[in-house]
Amino acid sequence: MIRDINPEGSDRSDKADAASRGPDVADPAAVPVRPAVSVLMLRDGADGLEVFVQHRVSTMDFAAGVVVFPGGRVDPVDRESAPAITVPDPTVHTSAWSQSTIAEAADGWRVLLATAVREVQEETGAVLDPGGLMPWANWVTPIGRPKRFDTYFYVIAAPELAAAHHQTTEAHTSEWLPVAGILESEGEGTLKLMRPTFVLLRELAGFANVAEVLGTKRAVDPVRPDFPSNRGA
Repeated sequence: MIRDINPEGSDRSDKADAASRGPDVADPAAVPVRPAVSVLMLRDGADGLEVFVQHRVSTMDFAAGVVVFPGGRVDPVDRESAPAITVPDPTVHTSAWSQSTIAEAADGWRVLLATAVREVQEETGAVLDPGGLMPWANWVTPIGRPKRFDTYFYVIAAPELAAAHHQTTEAHTSEWLPVAGILESEGEGTLKLMRPTFVLLRELAGFANVAEVLGTKRAVDPVRPDFPSNRGA
């Protein structure tokens, strides 16, 4: 059984990075909200749906010691490479992110895809086809945190990316794990997940295989907590 999640600020997933984030800032409005991307690379495994994850090192100044998906913030180079990004149906992306902040930027969805491709290649060695990336969720770090991100999550079928490997200094281990196994380990207290990671994995646990995930009609409702809490980004 997957445990129920407690109200915002009181769940253990909210406190997963508490030791690394530091105290709330005095002037929350002064903290920039940086756009970022996170990619859930999925494949079918012997024990159900599997996802490629990274175990963050404990010395990081953000999200130390937690389990995350490959990704990172948008860099200037992504804006430069964005015009070259092509997908079969751009409306899939413009529609999915229509309620998100990125919709305010011209071709912002292309910038996100460029970021996703770059970050995953840098961190795992896998080269993604941007046409295979499906918008899945958008979470914004609550005000009050010393670092804030407007994070865009994608899912992608990645059976051909089994060779994805660990090549980032921000994590001590990268590996394919069953979604159900990650949630079980979180319940036992042996793995730490921040709220977005926990919620997204719990959603994926309801799917039998990758085909079901990619076949679902997904409406992205941005999660924008407008008050300080103890959860991570």
